[in-house]
Amino acid sequence: MQETPQPKSRILVVEDHPATRAGICSCINEQPDMEVCAQTDSWREASRFIRSKLPHLVLLDLQLKDGHGWSLLYEFCSQQPQAKVLVYSVFDEHLHAVRLLRSGASGYLTKEAPLDEVVKAVRKILAGQLVVSEAMNNELIRLAVGRESESSDAKQAREAAELSDRELQVFEMISRGLLNKEIASNLGIGAKTVGGYKARLMRKLGVSNVPDLMRAAQEQLKTGRWKSELEH
Repeated sequence: MQETPQPKSRILVVEDHPATRAGICSCINEQPDMEVCAQTDSWREASRFIRSKLPHLVLLDLQLKDGHGWSLLYEFCSQQPQAKVLVYSVFDEHLHAVRLLRSGASGYLTKEAPLDEVVKAVRKILAGQLVVSEAMNNELIRLAVGRESESSDAKQAREAAELSDRELQVFEMISRGLLNKEIASNLGIGAKTVGGYKARLMRKLGVSNVPDLMRAAQEQLKTGRWKSELEH
């Protein structure tokens, strides 16, 4: 008697970069136990796929052409609390991982991680585990047991905690060179509100103008060197 094949786990890939998205989808579809049920670089299309495809896991980039991955995470977790999200982002995990895990994500990997590691992370998350890099896991354990020693990356995370989630989201978009109206559209807020966030960011980070704020954002978020731009 022939065995009935087990259903595959459905993965929704939400990724801004076409080549990266194609590579991820190809790698997932090669696996015997999972398949890509849909793929997109659009916040709005991803929101529709979440409702229509009912994925078991969303592999989520934070940078999307028409929205922010963070808000999609909120929506997905509220609509399907049993489903899972693996955030796969260019931004430094020490600035984002804990916040996103608290917001409902089940894992965080940076785009430095090879595709086979992404597939392993997907399997672990589908099995009920939380996933971060080994370095980040060590930091979380150190903080959990109350060790006083603190690495430079942990110091970055502590300093980043002074920013609210929304301020950090605006900071990310500033690093991409988006204008106030583009940031406002992506986050669903007013352009004047974005200006207010920029003013608070400049005050907190000790810069006096928007070009310096953009340079600081590009340096700090994409390389992980928190405050390095401000120390020179």
